[in-house]
Amino acid sequence: MNAPHIQLVEQTMVRSDVPDFRVGDRVEIHQKILDGQKERVQVFEGDVIARHNGGIRETVTVRRLVQGEGVERIFPVHSPRIARIVVKKAGSVRRAKLYYLRDRVGKATKIKDDVKRQLKIDADLKAAAEAAAKAAQESAAKATAEGGMSKSAQKKKAKKEAEASKKK
Repeated sequence: MNAPHIQLVEQTMVRSDVPDFRVGDRVEIHQKILDGQKERVQVFEGDVIARHNGGIRETVTVRRLVQGEGVERIFPVHSPRIARIVVKKAGSVRRAKLYYLRDRVGKATKIKDDVKRQLKIDADLKAAAEAAAKAAQESAAKATAEGGMSKSAQKKKAKKEAEASKKK
């Protein structure tokens, strides 16, 4: 059993943006990867076949097929390397672990849809998209009110001016 002070430290590290997903769901896990000097995001999409532990130590096993070969990856859910987790499709299964999918091929690997949870997921995705669009509109309106141009437009203009000065 963990000491209370360890639990306090771990509670500060637990992510609050993890969506409600279960075994059987199809998820997209966006993982930050160092590529030389640049950091990029790599997406791994597949079916959740297992969830282990809880709290800060929670991991999720995701399986997908690549060129007919099954590939499984284990991701720590609360890792800072995980940019985000997106639930694509809600699945309905009767097992806690779906290791039996490893031995199956084709239609036998199909997971039944959970329609009720899927409707909720779709509504949440739509609400998030609307909120992002509204935030983008507000920032654009604020930029035009302050200086007439957004930062990206200012960067493009500065880049064009720099290219024009180089040509002269």
